[in-house]
Amino acid sequence: MKKLIALLTVFGFLTFGTANMAFAQKQQNADQAAATEQAAEEVAEAPATAQAELSEDPDDSINQSLHYTLKDKFIQGGAVWMTPVLICLILGLAFVIERIFYLNLSSVNSRKLLDKVENTIKTKGIDAAKELCRDTKGPLAAVFYQGLDRYDEGLDSVEKSLTSYGAVQMAKLENNMTWISLFIALSPSLGFLGTVIGMVQAFDDIERAGDISPTIVAGGMKVALLTTVFGLISAMILQVFYNYLLTRIDSIVNDMEDATISFMDILVKNKENK
Repeated sequence: MKKLIALLTVFGFLTFGTANMAFAQKQQNADQAAATEQAAEEVAEAPATAQAELSEDPDDSINQSLHYTLKDKFIQGGAVWMTPVLICLILGLAFVIERIFYLNLSSVNSRKLLDKVENTIKTKGIDAAKELCRDTKGPLAAVFYQGLDRYDEGLDSVEKSLTSYGAVQMAKLENNMTWISLFIALSPSLGFLGTVIGMVQAFDDIERAGDISPTIVAGGMKVALLTTVFGLISAMILQVFYNYLLTRIDSIVNDMEDATISFMDILVKNKENK
């Protein structure tokens, strides 16, 4: 009887322990499945969140980085030498903008103006043609007006007037170009000067330290060379605009010379018809 009771007791403990182990294993599996599902949801949501953040403003970080990089390099180069280079660039661009506006106002359709002057001379006379040229903007119309103003003195006087006043108008087209060329030469010169002085300061730092440390040499040379970099960039920008302006001036001058020859032919025909 005692053996039977002992066997039943052992059997009960084994059954209860097995049930508890099965329940614990089932609970652990359920917890692991829930954690796995939550991790999968977080992984699925992470790319979407990152993509949403990138889609908000993809260029903002790039622009901010470029802005701060330029600002940092400018500060590293030293305000004493970087500021004059920046002033040269700003003043040079100011003269460039002024010349672009002036040349745009000076550009006219010479063929159309010649046709108007010729028709006006035929129908209304020289005085009406002078009024037309006076009311028309541009150096070409001013040259025509000076020629018509000397019409009564003869064609030789008209030709001399066109030549002399044409030279005056051409000189006006080239106003302020010398200032632009000055800033083109001055920008890299200031950069080189800042570089040389920066190298001298770097050697002074080496002398004070008493040792040729790569950190001292690299830092001083970096600051010194930044002024040359910015000076060359400034000069290149101004040089591009300078060549563009020279091309525009040459085009206007050539057009004025061709139009002046055609204008003289119109006056000669008008003399012959009289």
